[in-house]
Amino acid sequence: MASLEEVRKRIREIASKPKNVTYGEIEWVVNQLRQFYDVKERQAKHGTLFRVGNQRFMVSGHNPGNRQVKKYCVDDFVGAMVELGLYEE
Repeated sequence: MASLEEVRKRIREIASKPKNVTYGEIEWVVNQLRQFYDVKERQAKHGTLFRVGNQRFMVSGHNPGNRQVKKYCVDDFVGAMVELGLYEE
């Protein structure tokens, strides 16, 4: 498992390139946060709904040919990380 500082570094990297983020990058962060927060994930019709601590965000499924997620999903993820105190804008 990664340290909290490594997770924060990855969140900063994701926030710096919101139009070029894959589902796997967000999933890696969420999986690492399981050691610090109560994390739940649920498959929804158009993606995955995550809850980390008391913050919820959705990551829509990507197009099969393009592994990148939509910018608004990255923005929701980053906003949740700000609320948790893991990232400062």
